[in-house]
Amino acid sequence: MLKLIVRSFTIKPMPMKKLLIAFVCCAFITAAFAQVPEGKKVISSLYIYDLATGKSNLILREMRHFEAPNWSRDGKYLLINSSGRLEKISTMGDKLGELNTGPVQDANNDHGFSFDGKTLFISSGKPEIKEHSSFIFKVAAEGGNPVQITPVSTSYWHGISPDGKDIVYCANRNGNYDVYKMSVDGGAEIRLTTTEGLDDGPEYSPDGKFIYINSYRTGMMQIWRMHADGSSPEQMTFDAHSNWFAHIAPNNKVATIITYLEDQKQTHPFGRQIKLRLLDLTTKKVTDLTEAFYGGQGTINVPSWSPDGKQFAYVRYELMD
Repeated sequence: MLKLIVRSFTIKPMPMKKLLIAFVCCAFITAAFAQVPEGKKVISSLYIYDLATGKSNLILREMRHFEAPNWSRDGKYLLINSSGRLEKISTMGDKLGELNTGPVQDANNDHGFSFDGKTLFISSGKPEIKEHSSFIFKVAAEGGNPVQITPVSTSYWHGISPDGKDIVYCANRNGNYDVYKMSVDGGAEIRLTTTEGLDDGPEYSPDGKFIYINSYRTGMMQIWRMHADGSSPEQMTFDAHSNWFAHIAPNNKVATIITYLEDQKQTHPFGRQIKLRLLDLTTKKVTDLTEAFYGGQGTINVPSWSPDGKQFAYVRYELMD
């Protein structure tokens, strides 16, 4: 275990079809390990980025692999996943212990809170299923015994409607990954996208009007949005990079996105050169927030904004012998 290190620095902005391999989808937790070079170990660093100062503050650095910070709705802690468990980390980097998730012990990096902060949604495999699986569960934000929502694998949670009635998720059905919607109480799933190739990362805007996704429908992974019923798709990014996971700020004006500097087709692997950028939801202008760094899968898969919209959390990685 490495000693807690806290520092800050200023980040200057810098001017298939249906068959998809397993790690295409957002939460294949073994994918990162499979991509770590033999003989190497992962160092994970948890940062909080402040929009006003343009600084990233390192709050936790450890010689292990952890992923995908959520910010609790009360602003008191961050939630990360590691080795199938969910852990609470204070905004100062203090380790607050594991969250009780009962028999759900194979959580992947698609998890997050309802808008009112009362419910946590977890994507997790099941120990009795030998091959990779992912189902969606819900549990009280303070922990407890989760209730399974989706009956079919693979299903990866990404968002919930502001009224708390519906979840949206990426799911593999009949060999193609698309975006689906379902009641938080379970029931019939509604397919929202039908394009060939991967549609992933669905997340509601705070006003409930749009669902933002990343889609490969043009032959390059870009950010799109559609109405909450799946209609009127609109492209939001247009550059030559692979853009993933639009996380909408509480003010509903901007979104963070993760950008791979090299085209990754329909995958978002661990261990690539990436940067985090800010997308203006009105003008569609994209601005760099960070310089390029080593990351990818696990860096910012899920909503990670602070409740006041002034900061967000993310993870950087390093490899060591």
